[in-house]
Amino acid sequence: MKLHLILSFVLLGTVSSFHLKNEALKRESPEEAETQNQEQEMPEEEEFLASAEGDSRAEQEEATELVPVPSTKEDINVCPKEEDVIHLKGSPECKTCRYLLIRQCQTYQQAQFTCQSCYRGRLVAIHSFAFNLILQQSAYAINQGQVWIGAHVSGWGACLRYSWLDGSRWDFAYWAVGQPGSGGGQCVALCTKGGHWRRVPCAHSLPFICSY
Repeated sequence: MKLHLILSFVLLGTVSSFHLKNEALKRESPEEAETQNQEQEMPEEEEFLASAEGDSRAEQEEATELVPVPSTKEDINVCPKEEDVIHLKGSPECKTCRYLLIRQCQTYQQAQFTCQSCYRGRLVAIHSFAFNLILQQSAYAINQGQVWIGAHVSGWGACLRYSWLDGSRWDFAYWAVGQPGSGGGQCVALCTKGGHWRRVPCAHSLPFICSY
């Protein structure tokens, strides 16, 4: 009888111990599972961060490539080659003045800058029909329709004003038919056929005449 009781207590203790271990395992398993999930998720987060950093660097590199490189002074200050320069006759109004016809086509502003930086002069001012004829006959030989001169137009409609870049007086003009009122631009070019003047958009590229 005692032996049966002892065996019953032993079996009861074993079963109780087994149930306690199972409950402990059940309690621990969610925490361990969560820990394992976190460990598995960490590499994915690291990969995402690494990918984001890579994309950011790629965007920065692309933006850097799109930034235009500014022109250097060496590029801007290149003067026309000697073969592109034609020395012209002097003006009856100015015996000491020198004039150059530059074959190289440039915008109005570029042409004025070239006259200043390369020859210490300006785009030419014209004060007589005789000098206008000399320039027209010389420019006709380069087979270009127009050349820049130093005249500039400002204002609108009936309030147009005309001036020379060298600051000299506006005392002569040789406009083509319909000019200058019909517009076309604020800068002025001399037509190599006929010698008349026309308003032309300043952004056009034309040969030009410097005086110095």
